[in-house]
Amino acid sequence: MSKKIVLEDQDVSLFREAITGARQIKQDTIRLQSPAIKQKAQIREIREAQQAQHYFSDEYEPLLSQEGPVRYVRSDVSAYEAKKLRRGDYIPDMMLDLHGLTQQQAKLELGALIEACRRQHIRCACVMHGHGKNILKQKIPLWLAQHPDIMAFHQAPKLWGGDAAILVLIEQHL
Repeated sequence: MSKKIVLEDQDVSLFREAITGARQIKQDTIRLQSPAIKQKAQIREIREAQQAQHYFSDEYEPLLSQEGPVRYVRSDVSAYEAKKLRRGDYIPDMMLDLHGLTQQQAKLELGALIEACRRQHIRCACVMHGHGKNILKQKIPLWLAQHPDIMAFHQAPKLWGGDAAILVLIEQHL
């Protein structure tokens, strides 16, 4: 236990004389603060979206059927899954609207959607690309076919956007 030291008046006046003309030091110490838990979660989500985006290449073009509506089924998945997507048997639990985004922004959002679906154990999502100049409509199927977690996708039924949207089936890792 520490004892308080009481200074006499003579000591205090002697100290004040000694420091006359001195000025107070500006605090220049950097205090490190760890980001709040919410900020850490946001940083993690951004990092995961960027990591998921690296699957999407503009140079690689997978072989997709050019006839009929856009569709894809990974080689180890039953073709029946695409049929179930077409009929609307799967109800999307998450929607992503890409209207008005650039290709780069759309890639980021698409990667974030896939990661969010995996994290929240969502099996089916709907990606709305719109009509516009058909740039995203052409690119999104090519990007989705490159991602290893995409089991299948098909043009959405009218209820979920028709030819302006794609239903995506996402593999869940246990």
